[in-house]
Amino acid sequence: MILADGSRIARHATSTPSELGPDAVVRACIETLAAARTDAPLEIRAALAGIGVSSPGPINPWTGVIVSPPNLGPDFHDIPFATELEAALGLPVYLDRDTNVAALGEQAFGAARNVDDFLYLTVSTGFGGAIVIASQLLHGPDGMAGELGHVSVELDGPLCGCGGTGHLEAISSGVALARDARAAVADGSSPFLAARAAVSPEGPAALDARDVAEGEAAGDPVCAGLMAHARHAFAMACAGFVNAFNPELIVVGGSIAEHQGDRLLGPARDEIRRGAFATPGGRVRVVPAELGPDVSLAGSQPLVSGRLQDERWRRGRARLGATQSSRRP
Repeated sequence: MILADGSRIARHATSTPSELGPDAVVRACIETLAAARTDAPLEIRAALAGIGVSSPGPINPWTGVIVSPPNLGPDFHDIPFATELEAALGLPVYLDRDTNVAALGEQAFGAARNVDDFLYLTVSTGFGGAIVIASQLLHGPDGMAGELGHVSVELDGPLCGCGGTGHLEAISSGVALARDARAAVADGSSPFLAARAAVSPEGPAALDARDVAEGEAAGDPVCAGLMAHARHAFAMACAGFVNAFNPELIVVGGSIAEHQGDRLLGPARDEIRRGAFATPGGRVRVVPAELGPDVSLAGSQPLVSGRLQDERWRRGRARLGATQSSRRP
């Protein structure tokens, strides 16, 4: 629960039971939000204006529908998320893609304060993006603009979870590095990763991006190659983004970015100097995000305050109670 100055009043966290399907996820969100509201002081509860929801994309921010996020599972299609939360909790609900909400948080309280034109990138389990132009998020007519992780950077690259080929997410994300780690164990090319897999009850399935990064630090050449490839793809994409959007700033968050630091951002800055047009390349700064893992929680405040009185953000929204479904608790 966030106030206008970014103060947090009540916080509840729980795992997302995506493996149980959308019904379980909706119920978990309703229960967690209800618990946070109960824990807030009475005067805060009485003044609550709305609920901001950050979700993996693609989503439709006007209808409040989660459309078809590739990383949540095959059952997550056209979920009327905002309508169901409104019906259960009695407050207006505003939904946007997680990276868009994170960008709002960094714009209000973090690295992009007082910046009108910037990109937000998250390098984590997946790879996400958001585009802010003239202080406004770019959504596009379907609400899906800014999926920068799904830009192709290799013509013959690996298959992405969305079905595309050679996408940035398929090379530089945690999911991609875990996939490549399992392949390195299978072909026997990485003794380091094989040893890591051998001590886990889950075997190679337990490997993730952290193992690859630690393998690089330990001198494993396969891990070093995988991390270098991921950083190079990220750097090349950033140079292209500068040419396409002419941002003042590129803010980079996510767990991989946090752990890699300048090992990730430094090559991007170098590639921008080499490969971007001189004027936007000389202007842009590539900086780490400031708000950490709670960035979307912080972003929920400007998400709600910026849309509460604007009916465009409820365009096409089903009436409360009009979509009573099995997902209601």
